[in-house]
Amino acid sequence: MSEVSIAQRLAAEAVGTAFLLATVVGSGMMAENLAGGNVAIALLGNTIPTGAILVVIILIFGPVSGAHFNPAVTAAFLMRREIELSRAGLYILVQIIGAVIGVWVAHAMFGEDILQASTHARSGGAQWFAEGVATFGLVLTILGTLHWGIKVVAASVGLYITAAYWFTASTSFANPAVTVGRTMTDSFSGILPADAPAFIAAQFAGAACAMFLSSWMFVRQNKGTRRDHP
Repeated sequence: MSEVSIAQRLAAEAVGTAFLLATVVGSGMMAENLAGGNVAIALLGNTIPTGAILVVIILIFGPVSGAHFNPAVTAAFLMRREIELSRAGLYILVQIIGAVIGVWVAHAMFGEDILQASTHARSGGAQWFAEGVATFGLVLTILGTLHWGIKVVAASVGLYITAAYWFTASTSFANPAVTVGRTMTDSFSGILPADAPAFIAAQFAGAACAMFLSSWMFVRQNKGTRRDHP
């Protein structure tokens, strides 16, 4: 089997992230249109497609690029020295580009203005802490399932994000590229551009904490010794 080229890896990251944002924003607009003002129903309509598309794009693009679609995930792998700095920088760049394109695609599909800026305020210590927790859990999910060789990473990530939409005060952006993209839509899923930097800082902090915990907790034992996992 031929080695996957860097161009193929970058294309996978860009296209996958674009599909993620098109789903987040598009389902948010559809949910808002159909929910009749019921915010809980709108959030549910936003949650299920997001979890579902994560499973699909991870299965499609995982063998190509590793299916990061998230600068915080890429940063965690960089800290673990599982990706070199130059490739990590390129991954993050195309993830952000893909996120912006995905938002524009969603706007075009729903006949909205392509270029927008969000007016939805999302700020405060509880929201920032929630983003740290959301990203911590996401990265821990990825590193934990990968470490033990469990072949359900895609399903685990989709299920985690589905849950985190509801148990976090911030509705679990958990992704700096998603945060950047969502500043560019004034729909249900948007975030005020001025509120984004604190979200992004919390996301990277959560990813770093998950990386350090996983490095200590998920340690393979010597052959023949007992492992405390299924």
